[in-house]
Amino acid sequence: MSQHLFLIGASGYVGGALARHFVARGHSVSGLVRSAQAAAQLHEAGIRAELGDLESNLSQVLTLAKAADAVIYAAQVEFSREPEILRALCEALAGTGKTLVFLSGSGVLMQRTEGAWSSDSFAEDDAFTPEPLAIPRVAAEQLVRAAAGSGVRTIVIRPPVIWGPGDNGPVAHAYRSIGKTGAACYIGAGLAVYGNVHSADLAELFSLALARGRAGALYHAVGGEIPYRWIAEAVARDMGVEARSVTMSEAAEIFGPFGALLQSACSRIRDSRTRAELGWAPTRHDMLSSIGQPRLRLLAGPVPKSEHTT
Repeated sequence: MSQHLFLIGASGYVGGALARHFVARGHSVSGLVRSAQAAAQLHEAGIRAELGDLESNLSQVLTLAKAADAVIYAAQVEFSREPEILRALCEALAGTGKTLVFLSGSGVLMQRTEGAWSSDSFAEDDAFTPEPLAIPRVAAEQLVRAAAGSGVRTIVIRPPVIWGPGDNGPVAHAYRSIGKTGAACYIGAGLAVYGNVHSADLAELFSLALARGRAGALYHAVGGEIPYRWIAEAVARDMGVEARSVTMSEAAEIFGPFGALLQSACSRIRDSRTRAELGWAPTRHDMLSSIGQPRLRLLAGPVPKSEHTT
C-alpha cells in the first residue's frame, strides 16, 4: 500500500538511498533538506523537497512529520542533540498510531581495541557498555522505543558500516591512504572488525519494518564483516602497493581523529530478531566486491610505476 513518507535527512548518503528506494516502490516521499541545491537533486529523483532545518526551525519539521503517514529519521546531527529532537518527534506523533523509524548505528556498542580483534558480538537486546561518545544516541534509542507506549509505532534500526554505490566507507579510506602515504594503511594488527551492510539491503529492511515491524522494536542489520587489514591488503593488491600497519597517532594524521577511532575499533553485531520477525535476508555480503572501481582508484592519486607489481 502506497504511503506518504517524510524522510528527515534525505540529502545524506543513507537518507538519499532510502528516499530513492521508496519512490521506486511507489510511495510518495518528501525529504527535509537545508539547501536549494539539495532540493534540486531530490526533485530530479522524484522526491518532494522541504526546505527546513532541525536546528533553527524544529516546529516546522514537526508540522511536516504530522502530515505524513510515516516518518523516517536519518539525519546526521550532533549526538547531543538527538534526544531532544527525537523526543519532540515522539511527542508530536503521540496518539496518532503513525510510524516513526529512527536510523541509529552499531557505533553505540563499538569497542576501542586499537586494531585488535574482539570476540564480543551483540544481538539486539544484549547488554553492552555504550561507547562514551554515543551515550546521547543510546538515550535517543531508548526514548524512541519507549514512545511505543504513547500511541506511536516507533522502531529503531541499528546498522553497522553501510556500503554501496558512491559510499565513503572503509574501502574508500584505504584507497585514500595511498595518496597520503604511498601504502594502503590499517591500524595496529588490523584485525578490528566492524560489521557491514549494503545500502540496498538496508533499504529493503526499512520497507519490511514499515510493513510489519513491531512497535518498540530494535532491529540490527548486518550482511558481513571484514577486518580492516583484509580491506587494506585487497586495495594494495589492486593498486600494486604495499599494505602497512600504522600507529594510532599516525592514523589520526591519515584518516583524521574520528576516522582513526572508527577504523581501530570493533563493532560486531548479530541480527537474529530482524531475520526472524521480518524475514529480512541480505543478498550482498562482500564489501570487497567494490575493489577496483574507477572512482575509488582515483582517490589513491597517481602511483609511481616503480611501486606497481608486474
